[in-house]
Amino acid sequence: MVSHHRRRFLLQAAGLCAALASADIALAAPPPVDENDTTASSLGYRAKASSVDAAKFPKYHAGQTCANCRFYTGATGDAAGPCPMFPGKSVSADGWCNVYAPRT
Repeated sequence: MVSHHRRRFLLQAAGLCAALASADIALAAPPPVDENDTTASSLGYRAKASSVDAAKFPKYHAGQTCANCRFYTGATGDAAGPCPMFPGKSVSADGWCNVYAPRT
């Protein structure tokens, strides 16, 4: 017969294992935005801001990147991070899109 304490321990251990397994999934980096994705194309997203066609996107100016856009929520120094324009995806910190707005 399994004691009450042992049963409780086993249930807590199983719960901890499940929590750790789901944390690994939650902490996995989201996939990068594909420049050919429909949304990315319509917003002129480029993973390297220096490759933006300024004739096609006259709003672009040198020095504008996702890292210094108000919508980018990646940490300073990260190579990529989340942006609400591309839910569930990661944008390059060196990237740019036509929704760019400087941080204030």
